[in-house]
Amino acid sequence: METQNQELATLRQQLKQQEKLASLGMLSAGIAHEIQNPLNFVINFSKMSNKLLKDLKEIVADNEDKIDVADREDLEEIMSDLNENLEKIVEHGERAISIIQGILLVSRGKEDEFIPSDICHIVKEYVWLSYHAMRANNKNFNISIHEEYQSDIPLIMVIPQGISRAVLNVANNACYSVFKKSEEMGGDYTPALNVKVTYDGHEVRIMIKDNGVGMNEEVKRRIYENFFSTKPVGKGTGLGMGITRDIIEKHHHGRIEMDTKEGEYACFTFIIPAKLK
Repeated sequence: METQNQELATLRQQLKQQEKLASLGMLSAGIAHEIQNPLNFVINFSKMSNKLLKDLKEIVADNEDKIDVADREDLEEIMSDLNENLEKIVEHGERAISIIQGILLVSRGKEDEFIPSDICHIVKEYVWLSYHAMRANNKNFNISIHEEYQSDIPLIMVIPQGISRAVLNVANNACYSVFKKSEEMGGDYTPALNVKVTYDGHEVRIMIKDNGVGMNEEVKRRIYENFFSTKPVGKGTGLGMGITRDIIEKHHHGRIEMDTKEGEYACFTFIIPAKLK
C-alpha cells in the first residue's frame, strides 16, 4: 500500500510538471512571436546601415586627395570595424530568427504534417538549444560538442516539430548524463557530445552519443516506459523517450538503435526512411 501511495505521489508530481511544460510551451510561442518583429527591424536596419557605409566608402574614395593621409587611415579603420560589427549583428540576428521560427513551428505545427526539411539544420539547432538550456540552469555546465553533417543531404519529408522534439529529448538526456558524471569525477573528466547526420540515398541516420554515465540493464529495459525516469522528481517527466520512440517509429516508420555501457557512454541513432518531395 505504501509503495502504491508513493507511485501515485510521483505520478501526480510528474503530471504537474507536464502541465507546467505545456504552459511554458504556450508562453514561449507567444514570446517568440513578439520578439520576431523587433529582431526583423534590427536585421533590416543593419543591412540598410551597411549599404550607407558602402556609400560612405565611395565618397571617401572620391575625395581621397582632399583628406589628410592620417585621417583617411583612421576613417578606413573605423569603416572596416563598422562593417564587421554590422555583419555580426545580421549573422546573429538571423540565427535568432531561425531559432524563433523553430519554436513557432513546434508550437503551431500539425502532428502529422510532413514538410520538406533540412535535417542537418534541425539537428544542429536543437542540439545547441539543449546545450544552452542546460547552461542557463547550471552555470558550471560545459561540454565539447563534435558535429559531423553530410553536406549533400536533400530536403527530406519529415514532421519537423517531431524530429526536433526527438533530438531535443535525447540531447537533454545526454547533457544531464555528462553533467551528472562531471559532478562525480570533477576535473578528471571532459564531457563530450558527438553528433553525426548521414544519408545513403535511402535512409537518414541521426546519431547522438555522449560519454556520460551510460545505462544499466534496468534502465535499458525500461528506457521507453512512460513515467520512468532516472532524474530526481521535478527534473524530468519520464515521458521524453516514449514520445521519441513514437515520433521515430510510429510517425516516421523508422527505428531507433541504442548502444550504451554503464559508466562510459550512451548512443542513440535515429534511422528514418528518406522520402523526398
